[in-house]
Amino acid sequence: MRAGIGYDLHRLVEGRKLVLGGVEIPFEKGLLGHSDGDVLLHAVIDALLGAAGLPDIGTHFPPDDPQYEGISSLLLLEQAKKLVEERDFRIRNVDATIVAEEPKLSPFSGRMKKKIAQTLGIPEASVGIKAKTNEGLGLVGKGEAIACFAVALLEEGKPR
Repeated sequence: MRAGIGYDLHRLVEGRKLVLGGVEIPFEKGLLGHSDGDVLLHAVIDALLGAAGLPDIGTHFPPDDPQYEGISSLLLLEQAKKLVEERDFRIRNVDATIVAEEPKLSPFSGRMKKKIAQTLGIPEASVGIKAKTNEGLGLVGKGEAIACFAVALLEEGKPR
């Protein structure tokens, strides 16, 4: 078994859609990024890559590469899954904590879990998503950014 940790943070800006876990969330701001800015999936991707002993998301999907401009992070997650499986690992579970002052994310967590589980080919019960606030502290607390922490557990052996 191998564990990996991922982290991401993106600034909230007007004129962008807010996408977390591949789910579009109604909000007046979205996350700034070269792709769709999905901090949840970016953190999960880094956790998976780290557990497999691979370089980080920016190495595999460079932020200055035009092919990734505006891309859905679900497609990046799919590619990360393939990279992990090429190293003969099976994904056992992922767990993430999103840190945001607003909007309230709990109504969307079930859909996020479902999209992540489907993309990774694991049971929904193997995906954990929690949402916390930053108690008004820092960029996240001031509502200027959203951050996410994630962990992933891999098992050696080809996927079944």
